[in-house]
Amino acid sequence: MTTALIIGDIQRGITGGFPFARQVVPPLTELLPRARAAGALVVFVHFAFRANGTDVPPHSALMKSFFEAGDAFHEGSAGTELDLPVTEQDVVVLKRRASAFAGTDLDLVLRARGVTTVAVAGVATSAMVAATCYDAADRGYRVSVLRDGCGDADPAMHDFFMDAIFPSRGFDVVSCDGWRPSAEA
Repeated sequence: MTTALIIGDIQRGITGGFPFARQVVPPLTELLPRARAAGALVVFVHFAFRANGTDVPPHSALMKSFFEAGDAFHEGSAGTELDLPVTEQDVVVLKRRASAFAGTDLDLVLRARGVTTVAVAGVATSAMVAATCYDAADRGYRVSVLRDGCGDADPAMHDFFMDAIFPSRGFDVVSCDGWRPSAEA
């Protein structure tokens, strides 16, 4: 199997506070057993800062707002716990920026497993999903995006990425139900 399913930021601090994030949990929950049965590598990525804030960029108002919003995004807090079922064969990656690749060992793990194709899901479409897709493409991976496995606080932004941006970049946009892992090298 040469496919990985990357699911980002489906964690309690996000799904608990944002309805758009909760709506992707059912289709992803249904997809997980099928992906695992097909042999796809399932990768969960969650977002957290160190509790002392040393990894918060001082000039990023957005990142500072996440850090200062309480401990929902502080490493080790309940808010950073995944809100989907994780099994022993899955991979869990901690990230501190939008992309699942930025500053993590995700690329190393994927290459060690012979992965050439990634399917990306999670929240938010205009942040984690887009950043991860761009990074994956830059690293030579074939990219699919799971439309109903992604969500954004702005539904129009979600649709714009799914209908215009992602296809224009050569990414396949499919539903969770329509996605099939690839065994091609």
